[in-house]
Amino acid sequence: MTKPLVLDLSEVSADDVAIVGGKCASLGELFRELTAQGVKAVDGFSTTSDAYHLLLETGGLKKNLQKLLKGLDVENLDELARVGSEARALMLETPFPKEIETAILKAYRSLCVRTGKKTCEVAVRSSATAEDLPDASFAGQQDTILNVLGDARLIEACHQCYASLWTDRAISYRTARGFDHFDVALSIGVQPMVRSDIACSGVMFTLDTESGFREA
Repeated sequence: MTKPLVLDLSEVSADDVAIVGGKCASLGELFRELTAQGVKAVDGFSTTSDAYHLLLETGGLKKNLQKLLKGLDVENLDELARVGSEARALMLETPFPKEIETAILKAYRSLCVRTGKKTCEVAVRSSATAEDLPDASFAGQQDTILNVLGDARLIEACHQCYASLWTDRAISYRTARGFDHFDVALSIGVQPMVRSDIACSGVMFTLDTESGFREA
């Protein structure tokens, strides 16, 4: 059975962290549960970790990244900056396999139809499979791109989002916490932009996202 490269949030639950990352798993759970109770929640879709791994196998990308990262000393900031820049360039220069691009654009067009528009502005959000953990929140390590409009810009933004897994801070963060760079996959959440002046939203934490402590 072919594994999906994209899933609508209506198909995602909190148990799917390994497939769509921590953020999108939570977004999917919220969308499913709240919608069922008549509460409006933001629709969307997510690429899967299988899409990321497929990209890594394109044009020897994974091997090139492994070669680049071998022996990296993240304490050497000049070396870290050079390696990070080259890693991001490798990601951006590697074209999406046709099946990934097709799946993303199909889901995007369907999402726009559900919002009542032919073309809709969206937020392109990173969602790592190692995220929101008690000992490693990964908060703010990857990028979100806002106000993305149209097919071409969406594909470009998704490329940027994937490349953000290789920012200097993200490379250093994973290394410092003992994560193998290639054990972490990135999924991308795509949701319609919501007008902040008429929306009601927020974030609540039940513990310190940096320390994991529930009490200060």
